[in-house]
Amino acid sequence: MRLFVFLLFIPFLLFGQTQKEQAVLLINKKKYQSAEVLMHKYVKSNTSDKKAIELLGDAYGHQKKWDNAIEQYKKLTQLEVNNANYHYKYGGAIGMKALSVSKIKALGIIGDVKKAFLKSAELDSEHIETRWALVELYISLPGIIGGSKKKSLKYANQLEVLSKVDGYLAKGYIYEYDDEPELAEKYYKKAVAVGGSVNCFEKLANLYELNNQPEKAIKTIEASQEKHNRNALHYQLGKVSADYNVQLEKGERCLLQYIKNYTAADGVPKEWAYYRLAQIYKHKEDSQRALTYIDKALSIRSDFKQALKEKVIISKN
Repeated sequence: MRLFVFLLFIPFLLFGQTQKEQAVLLINKKKYQSAEVLMHKYVKSNTSDKKAIELLGDAYGHQKKWDNAIEQYKKLTQLEVNNANYHYKYGGAIGMKALSVSKIKALGIIGDVKKAFLKSAELDSEHIETRWALVELYISLPGIIGGSKKKSLKYANQLEVLSKVDGYLAKGYIYEYDDEPELAEKYYKKAVAVGGSVNCFEKLANLYELNNQPEKAIKTIEASQEKHNRNALHYQLGKVSADYNVQLEKGERCLLQYIKNYTAADGVPKEWAYYRLAQIYKHKEDSQRALTYIDKALSIRSDFKQALKEKVIISKN
């Protein structure tokens, strides 16, 4: 009899599993509203299904429906009080809400963000994402409401124990935020040496750009390209060249290569590469070719504000 009852419920169990799997696929395809509708209906009838609640919270979060996401993640922290990841997601959703409201309202909820992240860190000594969140939180908050460079570095040190690359990137982030570019460079270079990911190179190159060191930025991007061979890096080098009026021939070659090999996976739309080529030819004082590339950019997107503005500047030369 027990076997019969169990077999009777198998279709319902599989049905629920199928719905959750479908929600995962929808979220992966960025069809967040469809995932929301699917899981909202399912959670109504399965109020303690943690995976379904989490998926519903994720669907809300991807749509920036922070209050709804907070509600779902809070349920999870109540259903499983010792789950570090639930507290992390709960704190993250509150944190994102804090960024979307006025500073006065944000002050009233920032304590909940901190409490959730600290609880997550306490529950899981190896939770990397939580420690990153605490690094960013403590360095960005004013001291009067609990910000602390010392505490931020404390969690960066914990990250370094768990993952040297994350620790070095976190310290680079802290020193960059605190306007100490030499120390930021030191730790980003360490991250490049130990990890060498595209992200590590990008952090270092961006630091050089922000500190008006385009030659160093280009050298870093070239090193990244040599190791990773990503078409997107052709655009990044061309961008630096165009922005800072340096190594124009190299910048032009890279942008043309980017356009030739372009796919949607490269991230930056093709019209931006045409826009950068126009900037390069403006620097070369070749207005005719600069206008040709601006027009190519505008032929793809007629409301491209930066290109429209650049066209006016080029036309005056």
